[in-house]
Amino acid sequence: MSISCACKRRWLASLLTMLSCVSFSSDVLALPIFKQEESNLPPDSENKILPFQYVLCAATSPAIKLHDETLTYLNQGQSYEIRMLDNRKMGELPEITGKMVKSIIRVVFHDRRLQYTEHQQLEGWRWNRPGDRILDLDIPMSVGMVDPRANPTQLNTVEFLWDPSKRTSVFIQVHCISTEFTMRKHGGEKGVPFRIQIDTFKENDGEEYTEHQHSASCQVKVFKPKGADRKQKTDREKMEKRAPQEKEKYQPSYETTILTECSPWPEVTYVNNSPSPGFNSTHNSFPVNLLPAATPQDAQQWLHRNRFSPFCRLFTNFSGADLLKLTREDVIQICGPVYFLTTLLPYCTIHTAIWKLYHAIYLEDLTAVELTEKIAQLFNISPRQISQIFKQGPTGIHVLVSDEMIQNFQDEVCFVLDTMKAETNDGYHIILK
Repeated sequence: MSISCACKRRWLASLLTMLSCVSFSSDVLALPIFKQEESNLPPDSENKILPFQYVLCAATSPAIKLHDETLTYLNQGQSYEIRMLDNRKMGELPEITGKMVKSIIRVVFHDRRLQYTEHQQLEGWRWNRPGDRILDLDIPMSVGMVDPRANPTQLNTVEFLWDPSKRTSVFIQVHCISTEFTMRKHGGEKGVPFRIQIDTFKENDGEEYTEHQHSASCQVKVFKPKGADRKQKTDREKMEKRAPQEKEKYQPSYETTILTECSPWPEVTYVNNSPSPGFNSTHNSFPVNLLPAATPQDAQQWLHRNRFSPFCRLFTNFSGADLLKLTREDVIQICGPVYFLTTLLPYCTIHTAIWKLYHAIYLEDLTAVELTEKIAQLFNISPRQISQIFKQGPTGIHVLVSDEMIQNFQDEVCFVLDTMKAETNDGYHIILK
């Protein structure tokens, strides 16, 4: 008896829906329907049983071709469950039996070009959304999670401990949206995809969680509230209008998203033994170059450098960790709302127009190098591609922008950006008009 491809797709979708309601055994997870992307790992690792499995409880898009990686739409600020599943065979990895492991969840860029400028991208988001986080844990909704932490210097990262032998579900909230990192062009915007990546570690002999065990990730896009539901509906309606032969080229929409194995995140700052503050749902108000490990003496120096000198005596015995525990409301109550606004904003804000739409550039160091990096970020290019920045004078002459010129810019100054091909290389000159 032959079964049509459409019936097969419905059968697979039904099977996945039923399986999403129960714990996943290692045999079930080895089924081909769970392989959602080609592995970038060595060939000898492709057939091994992975020690853990992570399942994001959000449906995949039906508008993804068969051999492409799945894409999942999320709503900004909505809580989504991630099931942390023990996928070990009997007797495998006995050293973690009865012990905790640590998992770190990150929201990172999928686009490699944005990965290269991730620090600048996140700093720009920080200034636009003071006091907010990119990624949060919904602790009341979560089950089996121990010692949740969110480092105030890493807005896109959370971590926690969990026991693989017990039921564990963590709920995450993503507060940034994909279009916040997209250049605005004629015809509307197309949001950039993110990756949700989970890295899991076990304890070493020094009882520190530094031994990497497993990493997996999935591709997502984040929309304004309810936008993900509308996009999912639109994709589904488009697929329904396609011819049967065309539908066979696309994946069905699965009820849940299986994170696929990937390489561990390269940064090591998350897995060292430096102290990190406990999770606090009221976000910190002080700028992030103040570290929790700072002594009271270091904190005093930081206060002087960051225009909090009038309050140094008040914060005499405060360490970095003490200051970072202060919320926005605490700072306003202690320092006053006017002082809060003037001290936590950049020194100079420049409004630049691209395609008749203005963007804000926030300068803290007031240097030509900083301005070059921020403009490169707007154009989604490398700062090396910008040869020189000029300011157009009253008679049309081009004056080279220097640190001294930038330091004399008025706050809230406005420019229109123009580009000119450099004569000696493949770069560009930027002209501020």
